[in-house]
Amino acid sequence: MNFFILCALCAVRRRTDDTRPPASAWYQSSAKASGGIRVSMTNGSIVASQRPAGVPSWKQVFITGLVLWFASVLVTGLTSNLNMIPTVILLGFLVPATAVVWYLDHYQSAELSPWRVLSAFLVGGVLGVLAASILEAWLLNDGLLVYLGVGFLEEFAKLLALLIVARGIAKHTVRDGIVLGAAVGFGFAALESSGYAFSALLVREGSAVRLSLGSLVFTELLRGILAPVGHGLWTGILGGVVFGASRNGHLRMTPGVIGTFILVSLLHGLWDSMRGIALFLATLLTATPVAMPGVGVVLLPPPPERLVSTMTTFEIGGLVLVSLIGLVVLWRQWRTAPSAPATSVFRAPAQVHGAT
Repeated sequence: MNFFILCALCAVRRRTDDTRPPASAWYQSSAKASGGIRVSMTNGSIVASQRPAGVPSWKQVFITGLVLWFASVLVTGLTSNLNMIPTVILLGFLVPATAVVWYLDHYQSAELSPWRVLSAFLVGGVLGVLAASILEAWLLNDGLLVYLGVGFLEEFAKLLALLIVARGIAKHTVRDGIVLGAAVGFGFAALESSGYAFSALLVREGSAVRLSLGSLVFTELLRGILAPVGHGLWTGILGGVVFGASRNGHLRMTPGVIGTFILVSLLHGLWDSMRGIALFLATLLTATPVAMPGVGVVLLPPPPERLVSTMTTFEIGGLVLVSLIGLVVLWRQWRTAPSAPATSVFRAPAQVHGAT
């Protein structure tokens, strides 16, 4: 439930986007009405002291959530209490939710309020998962290219979710698109990881099914580590291009948007296919060619230990390469995007006043 607590903290005493002035104006007007710590905002970046009172930083969210997650795992293991399993799974939201708070801690936009970004995380994530599940059930069949199909369908589903949560934004900028797209992607990742964690909990042994807390924990740890270079990264890249292609307040489907969609879908497909690719390459490179009379040259499989070691090397190297490509694209996109105009130094509110 840490995500819902986070939403409540970040949206304390705020109204919806359409009934409230832009975020930067809210900070400035609040500063005039109350005292606070003197801070500044330049080129869209904000400092921690500009954060409204009571709203945690990304470090506080991560450390608190991590402690709660470890405590939940420990208590579940010691007591074998099945009622604790949902708590362990829900706390798997930690890394994606922390990533969204990190964006809120480091970026301030006149168009993107914290509530819109957090709504994109939850609403956009749910819409993306629902659309992806329907499309995959209708269109995907088992085969060599199944993971490539997953990449295209899931990126398309997240794009639809992004377009929905972006409705009502008057001015579109590349950096706003990156932040909103990343929020949708991280929401998708959090929900998908929860599903994988639940599946990992159920271990089939013949006709019986047992519960494996260790498998659940390993899955959440692995997906938590990989979360920053997965769905949030790919949808952030696509969101930046979609917003950058807008004209007169309208989002457009341009050749650049289509090309970027193909790029992130291929990266997604390669990421999901990496284990199979690594197994194929490892088998090909470690097999021993042997000439057999009447048959010709055949490849004898290597010892299992050597095959696993080589496959693991290829898999990790491939994932790192895909991640680096995505990070470089995102970094160049962010650096070359026009910066928000600098604002004058003002006082951030020490307290937030108003109706609930």
